[in-house]
This record gives sequence, structure tokens and C-alpha cells, in this order.
Amino acid sequence: MRTRGSLTRVPEGDSLARAARRLQVLVGERVEVETPHPRAAVKQLAPRLDGRRLLGVEAAGKNLILRFEDGVVLRSHLRMSGRWQVRARGSKLVGRPWLVLRGAEREAVLWNGPVLELDDRAVRRLGPDILTEPPDLDAMISNLRRDHRRALGDALLDQRLVAGIGNVWKAEALWDARVSPWRPMAEVSDEELRAVLQAAHQLMTTSLETGRERRLVYNRAGRGCRRCGTPIEARGQGDHNRTAYWCPVCQA
Repeated sequence: MRTRGSLTRVPEGDSLARAARRLQVLVGERVEVETPHPRAAVKQLAPRLDGRRLLGVEAAGKNLILRFEDGVVLRSHLRMSGRWQVRARGSKLVGRPWLVLRGAEREAVLWNGPVLELDDRAVRRLGPDILTEPPDLDAMISNLRRDHRRALGDALLDQRLVAGIGNVWKAEALWDARVSPWRPMAEVSDEELRAVLQAAHQLMTTSLETGRERRLVYNRAGRGCRRCGTPIEARGQGDHNRTAYWCPVCQA
């Protein structure tokens, strides 16, 4: 179920950008910090952050970067099930969130957020962000070309090459551009790569701005392709065995 002000699907770049926008209500405030979850408490975040002014919040790929005064930076990565929620200060807490940032009137609550680091080094290793306006397609294409044997669908999920694309938008962008996730990079033209990346940018930007998340191929295994009627196929791909969805006719 989706609740107002929270993220409930597997977070991708558009979800993190949406969360960053929600957290802007705390920017400029000195925040009270609490870490109710014991796995977060051991990180000693509260003593470092409590009482500091929050200077900015930004999304970087699938990461959320919170910048505090005196150069203190907090990186949050939601993995598969984390979510940020913004609500009225003092609302009843049911469960133990990882992190609570309290301002004068609002508070931000992080649930199931296993990656919390007082460091942004991981962000510096990311590729160009797919949600940048305009996206740096040339740099992305150059990065994707690093391994000519790698399947395109697998490469698109490598955040060191292109930041922000997850399994949902990989499937949707490839279907939109009529390119198979199984094509080796050596067999994909620059024009096709540009079409895939532009589709991902447009689809994710629309999701960010409207909250509407298109699903024409993702999680539709066995159902008819919306273009040609052929049953959608699905199979695990890459080292992490993330499920790829594609039309065997439209994306031959």
C-alpha cells in the first residue's frame, strides 16, 4: 500500500529524487536527531548530527545526500525496501525507524535504511545521473562501452556507468527503444544506446514529476506485449540475477 509522503516500491533514482524534494521542508533548520533502531544507533550518528543545521538534501543516483553545517555529510541508500517518510513533528511512531530528523514542525523518518554513512565517497564513484537535465548521454555511452561482451541490460544497472536506473526502468526503457536486454554491448549501436538512455530519462522524469509509474513490460511475464501481443518473457540476468523482462519479437 502506498502512504502519503513515503516510498513503497523498490527505490530507483526517481524515488530518491522525490524523497529529496520532500525533505526540503527541513533544510535550513537545526534538527534533533534520534536513531531508535539498534543497528543505526551503533553508528553514532545522533551525537554527530544532533543540533546541526541541515544545509541541503539532494539525490545522487539511488543515494540521498544530506549536507549539514561544518561539512558533515550523511549518505543514505535504501537498498531494496528502505523508505523516507515526512510527517508532522510528534506523530506516533509504530516500530523502530533507523533515523529521525526533527525540525520545528515536520520530521523525516527513515525506515529499513541499512546504509547510513557519514561519508560521500561512494557517490563520487557514480556515473552520470540519468535524471540530470539534460542528461550527459555521451558520457553514459562511453561508460557503457567499457566492456563489449557485457549484456546491455546488465550494464544499465551498473551505477558506476549510469546512476539511477533500476530494474523497473531498465525493462521499460529497453522495451520503449525496442532493444533486447541480452544484446552484447558490441552489437548495440550508439543510436540504440542513445534511444534507450533517452527513454529512461523521459520515463523517470515523468514519474518524478507526476508520480505515475508506467508498467508496460516490467512484471508482465506471460502476458501479451502491448505492441504485438507476444507473451512477455522473463529470466534472471547478471551476477545479481535481477529479472529481465522483454518481448522476444519487439526486442529480438
